[in-house]
Amino acid sequence: MGLLWTILIGFVAGAIAKFVMPGKDPGGFIITTLLGIAGSLVATYLGKFVGWYEEGQGAGLIAAVLGAVLLLWVYRLFKKKEA
Repeated sequence: MGLLWTILIGFVAGAIAKFVMPGKDPGGFIITTLLGIAGSLVATYLGKFVGWYEEGQGAGLIAAVLGAVLLLWVYRLFKKKEA
């Protein structure tokens, strides 16, 4: 059940991140879900590094959305340099 919950939260976080930062980005449902999951992982590890989360704790939905927005911003930053 934990993996299913992570995927669901990842999809919601990715969808919110794409809504907050509209624009041309690759991907549909799968990429949006992966973006949210990766954003959650980034937020969790960054939060542990800073001291916000203890061992075994994960980022919540808001932090996952912020992590996904950060990843989307970094992606667009590198995409602009290529073009």
